[in-house]
Amino acid sequence: MNKRIAIVGAGWAGCAAAVTAVREGCHVTVFEASHLAGGRARKTVLEGMALDNGQHILLGAYRKTLEMMREVGVDPDTALVSLPLQMHYPPVPPLLQFEVPRWPAPLNLLAGLFGAKGLDWEDKLALARFFTICRAIRWDIGEDRPLIRLLEQFRQSPKLYALLWRPLCLAALNTPPEQASARVFMRVLQDSIGKRRADSDMLLPATDLSALFPEPAIRYCQDRGSEFRFGTTVRRIVHDGKSWTTDAAPQSRFDAIVLATPPTVAWRLLAGFGAAEPAPLPAPSPIVTVYLKYPPSLTLGKPFFALLDDSERDEWGQYVFDRGQIMPEQQGLFAVIVSAAHALADVRSDRFIADTARQLARCFGNDAFLHPLWGRVIMEKAATLACLPDRTVPAIRQDGRGLFLAGDYLHPAYPGTLESAVSCGIQAIMAFLEDAD
Repeated sequence: MNKRIAIVGAGWAGCAAAVTAVREGCHVTVFEASHLAGGRARKTVLEGMALDNGQHILLGAYRKTLEMMREVGVDPDTALVSLPLQMHYPPVPPLLQFEVPRWPAPLNLLAGLFGAKGLDWEDKLALARFFTICRAIRWDIGEDRPLIRLLEQFRQSPKLYALLWRPLCLAALNTPPEQASARVFMRVLQDSIGKRRADSDMLLPATDLSALFPEPAIRYCQDRGSEFRFGTTVRRIVHDGKSWTTDAAPQSRFDAIVLATPPTVAWRLLAGFGAAEPAPLPAPSPIVTVYLKYPPSLTLGKPFFALLDDSERDEWGQYVFDRGQIMPEQQGLFAVIVSAAHALADVRSDRFIADTARQLARCFGNDAFLHPLWGRVIMEKAATLACLPDRTVPAIRQDGRGLFLAGDYLHPAYPGTLESAVSCGIQAIMAFLEDAD
């Protein structure tokens, strides 16, 4: 098409937009304020190790993300460790052991449910009833409401809430069930366990997040003549009646601009352009990852476990990942995750590290966890936006002259995930191509 597109932001949405535009024959210039691609899902270096700014789990249902990875030369079968859907807790005390076998759906879910350890038969029947009703109503709950209300309506027990629904909701929506959108949560369940069997697989990155997609996407685009300008901040965009310009490259002219930035940055650029600021969005919700390094001999035996957090004990961890089970070169390294981590905003890193080490020692019955070789805390204060009931999202197409938004906060049916970011990046370019026809 010989069209020129400026993309502001080289996160997963921006990189997906760039790859899509290049594939369709456009010339792309990507402006990124930092010196590293990936946005809120990128690598970082700690103690000489290439780690991530937060542990991520992908799902087999992330079709757009997996397709995009393949397009830029990444093989998901080798770049991701595939696990069946599971929820295992540590042995102290024994709480729940649940794993879905790789059987055809929905037999896999029923087999996993009735083979689960730690649930009473009343709990298993309540879960079976829940999923039976969901399939009968085709996962459509009608009026949206907080997830806790839906769970009460479906008579889910306090044990099911504590051991299954709350940790799943926090992991998927980064929002507590008391606030989270039941409709969005149901969409995640539908796409993961309500369709193909493989959709429910849990996919753990076996490489750092930047190497998983952003860096191969950059190479894909550069090999086809497009450019990435790192360390370049766009503070102003202008439309002269025919084309777009930016203050970062005032001599360059573009047929379209895609703002693949956090919403606060996009709103500032929109206001400077003179566009009306979209309606206020939900508040950001933080995610905290604490990395703890131990001797290589210390292991959990499984790639990850769920943890029962308890603020009264100063035990905040919700999941722990044994990175050595995923990447052998990282033996002895553990990542503990806290979603919706508002309570940790003012907690000192050294205290959080000590609390987390103590939690692991108690849960796994091993005092070796009390003495990590080192620990580091990474807080993404705006990891996602809170996923609230009846949320509205801004339009991807912002201006009839070629101004578009891209980002995980724009997906109308999904929470802020890598799949949402990639999907919206693709949609921004496809909307431009529709307008250009």
